Amino acid sequence: MGQNGPQVGTPASMRALNQRLVLDRLRTRGEATRPQIAAGTGLSKPTVGQALLDLEQHGLVRTTGRSLAGPGRAAVVYRAAPDAGHVVGVDIGRRAIRIAVADLEGSIVARLDEPNRCRSASTLVRTVSESVERAVASAGLSPHDVVATVVGTPGVPDPATGTVHRAPNLPGWERRGVLHELVAALAGAGSDVVVENDANLCAVGEHALGAALGVDVLVCLTVGTGIGMGLLVEGRLFRGAHGAAGEIADLPFGPLPSSAGAGARRPGPVETAAAGQAVVDAARAAGLTVRSAKDVFRLARGGDARASRVVAEEAEKLAYVVAAVTAVLDPRLIVLGGGIGGNADLLAAPMRRALAATVPVVPEIVAGQLGEDAVLAGAIATALGTARELVFDRRGLRRAAGEG
Repeated sequence: MGQNGPQVGTPASMRALNQRLVLDRLRTRGEATRPQIAAGTGLSKPTVGQALLDLEQHGLVRTTGRSLAGPGRAAVVYRAAPDAGHVVGVDIGRRAIRIAVADLEGSIVARLDEPNRCRSASTLVRTVSESVERAVASAGLSPHDVVATVVGTPGVPDPATGTVHRAPNLPGWERRGVLHELVAALAGAGSDVVVENDANLCAVGEHALGAALGVDVLVCLTVGTGIGMGLLVEGRLFRGAHGAAGEIADLPFGPLPSSAGAGARRPGPVETAAAGQAVVDAARAAGLTVRSAKDVFRLARGGDARASRVVAEEAEKLAYVVAAVTAVLDPRLIVLGGGIGGNADLLAAPMRRALAATVPVVPEIVAGQLGEDAVLAGAIATALGTARELVFDRRGLRRAAGEG
């Protein structure tokens, strides 16, 4: 807290605390009257009234009408103002860049999806920045209206060096300093910017809005061009000591195939064995003419025996990955995501059979419900957690309270 903020225990700090309690009540439980807020927070009606007045003056609360319930005069109904600030979520993928702008209630007010044709890190930074500007403008907002921006990217963001480690599928994206360039480009108008691993955000998104609602310990396994994993423990994202928790591409998986080259280390052994190109290679080796992993799963659904064998082999490889994590973390739920992981209808059953022979307790395995929007949903959810605090601080409530 800055020197201009109210000191702990002073009337100003109590006033700010009351404002937070009232605002949190409206955000978590919806619109309410002053008596309802008083009952829900334990504050007196006069205290609630003063807090509402302060919040309304600073644009964080507004009235929505009057309640006719109960005897006596109708009470004024208040709600948290959703447009007091906005957030941006960005999903940087190998093939597409997805952007969403949302208000403080999480409602999407603008959406932009475009192909990722960038062949250098500098071009990608510029493309993301310009795309965010377009998305914000299409919502009728200015860049200054954006309070928080969260970006999902493959790899391990390292803020200290400005480097994204382990992102070989994005050309130049592992260049030192690129992270600093991206943050600077997106923070120009004052937005708080966080860059997070995309598998982590996938887990957050499925936990907030998708298949993992209410699950305390979960694993989100994303399999597509690459392979990654997001972990939530007690409902909170687990990053590990260096932010690299879930980087399962580096798990050992037998010798690398000859096509990987002598001494090759990237992509990692599991990614080489189980990501998209491995599925395509296995299908071609079985005599199938396919261009992508999507073709393989389509053929398997159509009853092709060779494609079905390739899918079964893929399931066993993924079960190997899940077994390693299950032995350590004992998750309640495995959520499958990504272009390959989204085929849980074909993968889940053989994965369970393989796991049953390996681990004492087989976790439930389900398809993610958010599809290609999972990372974006996680980015928005993460940004909202930051923005709601920042909006309160930046509206000058603490300073105003100190002057009161």
